[in-house]
Amino acid sequence: MRDALFLTDTDTTIGFVSKESKAIDRAKSRQKDKKYIEALGSLKHLRKRVPKQFRRVARRAKKSTFVISQEYSFRIVKDKRHNLLMDRLESAFTSSANKSAQEYNFEYAYEHADIIVYPLGVDSKPSKIFKIGKQKIKKIR
Repeated sequence: MRDALFLTDTDTTIGFVSKESKAIDRAKSRQKDKKYIEALGSLKHLRKRVPKQFRRVARRAKKSTFVISQEYSFRIVKDKRHNLLMDRLESAFTSSANKSAQEYNFEYAYEHADIIVYPLGVDSKPSKIFKIGKQKIKKIR
């Protein structure tokens, strides 16, 4: 289960979720140097510290991704159904379920996933993205 690739309804879109980024790389035919968002079931699984003045913002945000450094970005999962999976995985890498730089295609996603978590919904709007610095927070998308 450690390197399994899940196709699931995430809190923002239909996506691939895996503990190993290499599994997502293979499915998406993606460059290996690109970074992933780490989805967390809880803040206690966070690998980097959020500056104290922004912890409340990160804890309460819904459908928001936070970039702390060039190497690390995370999203706290608030969606109840997606959180059931995240509770078991604790943290996992996540990406949209499409081939790199292409539109979502169910057949493509179905072929590349090891485990499919039903029901799958429809694509919704992407998450907001915030860059957290030491002294300020900036909205990117």
